[in-house]
Order: sequence, then C-alpha cells, then structure tokens
Amino acid sequence: MKIREKYTCPLELTLDMISGKWKPIILWRLRLGSQQLSTLHRDIHGINQKMLIQHLSELVDCGIVSKKVYEGYPFKVEYFLTELGWKFMKGLEVFQSIGQGILSGDTGTTALPLTNEIKMAKRKYPSSISVS
Repeated sequence: MKIREKYTCPLELTLDMISGKWKPIILWRLRLGSQQLSTLHRDIHGINQKMLIQHLSELVDCGIVSKKVYEGYPFKVEYFLTELGWKFMKGLEVFQSIGQGILSGDTGTTALPLTNEIKMAKRKYPSSISVS
C-alpha cells in the first residue's frame, strides 16, 4: 500500500487505506468479531493466504485492524477492528446496502443500465440469498 505524501482531499487518504479487492471484504468479515487467519481464509472465497496476510498487515499498519497474539502452542493470532475500523464500517454498510439493492434489481434509478458484471452477480447471488 502506498500512502502518498500529499493529498488534495481527505477521501483520497481513506480510499488509499482500504483500496484493493480484498480489504473491504476483510473488514466486512471482521465486523462479526475477532477472527483467526484460518477463519478469514476459509470464509473469504477466492483469496489466497499470502494476499490475506499482506492485506491484514497493511490494515494493521494503518490502525484500522489490530491483532492479539496468544502465547503458547499452537500459535494463535486474532484480528479485530479498532475504533477507526468501526468508523470505516459505517461507509461499508452503505456500500453493502447499495450492492444488495443492485443485486435485487432495485437500482434506485431506471437510468442505470445493468452491465454484464451486474447481471452475472445477480445470477451468482439470487435475491433469495442474503449476501451480507
């Protein structure tokens, strides 16, 4: 993750902090409480362990996520949202709601065309299935 030296707007900074395909998904899973690496890896379909560790490390460096390391064997680490992480959740909840609306066909406007990607997502996540 690259944090720039200069920003023209605070939104640029916050987007840099959670940019990437997986960071918002990781944060969304951590809203459920502290989780171990193996649980996150199992629950986030499509992410490999190396990418998960890299993104978690970047989120920890930004202060969005923290981790607790337990002594002893077997080695155990749990990741959880910090106060700043919970602030990001407010924004992610809005994105989740928008995504659910699009997948259910409620785009809020008739001017929004359904792209092939949205059509494929609607087939993958039918409205009868909760995508939360």
